[in-house]
Amino acid sequence: MKNFGKALTGALCVALSLVLAFAFSGCSGKTEEKTSNATVDEAEKTYPVSTGDEAKAIGGLEALGFDPEALGIKPEIINDDNPVGFQLENPKKGDTIAVLHTDYGDITLRLFAEQAPMTVTNFVNLAKAGKYNNTTFHRVIEGFVVQGGHSGEDPNHPNGISSYGTEFEDEFCDKLFNIRGAVSMANNAKDSNGSQFFINQTTAGDFEKNGGWSNYDDLWKNVKAQLENYRDSNLLSAFIDENGDKFIVPSVIPAEVKELYEKNGGNPNLDGAFNAADRGNTVFAQVISGMDVVDSIAKVEVDKNSVPLENVVINSVEIKTY
Repeated sequence: MKNFGKALTGALCVALSLVLAFAFSGCSGKTEEKTSNATVDEAEKTYPVSTGDEAKAIGGLEALGFDPEALGIKPEIINDDNPVGFQLENPKKGDTIAVLHTDYGDITLRLFAEQAPMTVTNFVNLAKAGKYNNTTFHRVIEGFVVQGGHSGEDPNHPNGISSYGTEFEDEFCDKLFNIRGAVSMANNAKDSNGSQFFINQTTAGDFEKNGGWSNYDDLWKNVKAQLENYRDSNLLSAFIDENGDKFIVPSVIPAEVKELYEKNGGNPNLDGAFNAADRGNTVFAQVISGMDVVDSIAKVEVDKNSVPLENVVINSVEIKTY
């Protein structure tokens, strides 16, 4: 989804903000007070990539007579062996977790290093370097997300400066989803990740109230109609770049994933694994305690640009062993 730069774009709020909601039944667990001294120097890129045998979102474009590869769309979805919903489980002993110490209280995250290796490496290294210290949640949209973690003031890095010093690629996994409490990378285009992240905060009731999956069916029908208008236009690629966040294809989403969203709520439009334009936001962590803190932050007073009127500060991010 073309959405989360330092200035949250209009596309974020328009077509799909109405469908973002759910009641979190997240897990909680007691963490050991042991700080990890391990340093993550580089990402291990040994994860399996989808084989092409399973149904893919780009099939939605192919069914319309478009050639995704000719349009520069070549998705590499990480194919994980875990069951749908595993991200709601507690970490295992020895796993690395992160604790966000904020003005409103602590938020503890389970990190998914195997499913999003580059992204977790980036987050851990930034945290250990103190790059998140005294940053803010600079975009807050109740019923959608709380977004923060901007590091650096380089206009060439609108999503913050990554630990790699440059933007890095998306990592879409077929078993990690933008359900309530999921933590994902902010971006404003494909492969434009930096330091910013957001926590999905929506409620299940709103997901249902705003149409649930039928809303996404209607959205895809609308996108298909517009694609027909751009079929022979030299503006086709520009249209896809501008509206890629709306290319979610409900027909390729497994029933158990749909049930996960119906039960827990969330923002499936942000999932790259089911996006025909290979757009989305990388899920790299899940809140395991402190969603009450996230909900409190979501209720702060904001201006017309969703910026809190009073700073909500991330004092530090602590990397620990569970």
